[in-house]
Amino acid sequence: MLSLRSVSRFRATNFARMMSIKTPNPIDVDTGKHELWREGINDHDNEPMVRRRDGTLQPLEKLRGFINYQRNPEPYRDPLERVTDWGELNPTSEDIDLKHNETERKVQAARCMDCGTPFCSTHSGCPVNNKIPEWNTLVYEDQMQSAIDRLHSTNNFPEFTGRVCPAPCEGACVAGLVDNPVTIKNIEYAIVDKAWEDGYIVPRVPKTRTGMSVAIVGSGPSGLAAADQLNQMGHNVTVFEREDRIGGLLMYGIPNMKLSKDTVDRRVDLLRQEGIEFVTNANIGENIDINELRSNFDALTLCIGATMPRDLPIPGRDLKGIHFAMEFLTKNQKRLLMTSEGALESTWSKDDFITAAGKDVIVIGGGDTGTDCIGTSMRHRCRSVTNFELMPVPPNERAEDNPWPQWPRVYGVDYGHAEVAAVFGEDPRVYSVMTKEFLGDEDGNLRALVTQEVEITDKGPVPIDGTEKEWETDLAILSMGFIAPESYVSDELGLEVDQRNNIHAIYGDYRTSTEGVFAAGDCRRGQSLVVWAINEGRGVADACNAFLEKKKEAEMGSADSKFAGLV
Repeated sequence: MLSLRSVSRFRATNFARMMSIKTPNPIDVDTGKHELWREGINDHDNEPMVRRRDGTLQPLEKLRGFINYQRNPEPYRDPLERVTDWGELNPTSEDIDLKHNETERKVQAARCMDCGTPFCSTHSGCPVNNKIPEWNTLVYEDQMQSAIDRLHSTNNFPEFTGRVCPAPCEGACVAGLVDNPVTIKNIEYAIVDKAWEDGYIVPRVPKTRTGMSVAIVGSGPSGLAAADQLNQMGHNVTVFEREDRIGGLLMYGIPNMKLSKDTVDRRVDLLRQEGIEFVTNANIGENIDINELRSNFDALTLCIGATMPRDLPIPGRDLKGIHFAMEFLTKNQKRLLMTSEGALESTWSKDDFITAAGKDVIVIGGGDTGTDCIGTSMRHRCRSVTNFELMPVPPNERAEDNPWPQWPRVYGVDYGHAEVAAVFGEDPRVYSVMTKEFLGDEDGNLRALVTQEVEITDKGPVPIDGTEKEWETDLAILSMGFIAPESYVSDELGLEVDQRNNIHAIYGDYRTSTEGVFAAGDCRRGQSLVVWAINEGRGVADACNAFLEKKKEAEMGSADSKFAGLV
């Protein structure tokens, strides 16, 4: 059997394939900034001339912007630079060679077409139905305050989605039918970052209160969105979080390089100023009685996420050195937050920290979480990192069963893959393999694992005999998704669950089988995107508000007073 350091034909083939692609994923195309020109040194107040595709320098205009200008997404920081720190991937204002200036931002906004049906804003493109063409026009017109107002009208937290969302809106962009799509994601976080910088985002304290109270369990994106909406409706909202900090997966699941924790704290502080109460270290069903919550609040909303990871029950699973992805990411994030607040690294217990430093790391499973594990391992300065994918290599272009405006399931290089390629010279992904067995040493530590190639059939993946291969590793990270929410809260409330053990509540209604209890987000729909969590948080807020209004009417109508029924 070959060692990890041997270059397998799979990895060699994959890397050669990546390097030989002539037409990369349109979402990832970076053609460089547009050339600008001014007529004279005293014309600083005028719009500069912009180089068009035909080579001419002309004034910036939007009517034919999608024809005149090419897509130019704002690039991430250089891989060899960013792997040395935990700063965000996106360039800062100091990175003037990378950061888009006002003119380039307007050029990209000008590419937004006057679509008859903007699919980017429909369910195919944006779960929260962002008014993308409207705020693109406002950016082009330099109306940034109106742009953030329009963006906030559908999205509570554009600074989160603008950084971590995979941008299905760009996959559904009409311009993408014949050209590269508009840089919607870049423009979104440019709007919100500018709004914070210029002071357009300020606390909105409700002028009146309804007197009704809501408890929200879970402070991830769905819980925070629900809290924001219900608070603005005038209800008294308290959010309970079992961790020591507010934010859920935004705080502990998504690493710093994708989403700075200062960015999360800034929004949470704003919500707190607007009147929302937050309670940490509150593990409902464990150290706080769920029935006590129900008796003290008029409604209860569960946004507890899908936190039970999919396991890999194969021989050797109990060896030391095998961890779930979220365990790895969460403990790393907690350590970073401790040290950033002045605690020495030496005070962090080694038993509470999983390090990839100097290790041969294998991440089993792809997706965003797998990429985050790769990026985290790189910043720990691992000796090597490999990523196993069960499915075959995606095609370079859309397959027949993946038509526009669906999200294009095509080959792409995410930030973690690019970092490994920059440092080690090859893409870390190995496709069409499944892990068969973990191997340990005499002390019970992981030393290697065995894989088999698989063939995808109508009955699922089928292992191919005679293709076993041994890989040296002393840290294996399981990143195969999440199957359901933990059940102790739903069991305590006696809630019905669906066939996947998610809390049963119909989409759009969000009521559980228990009166006055609602559910939203991943605990209801299963593992999904942050933008879908925001969608569900906004939806459950509407459903909960309707319930509270009826409850208040009933309470006032039943009061033993001649004023019953009067507000």
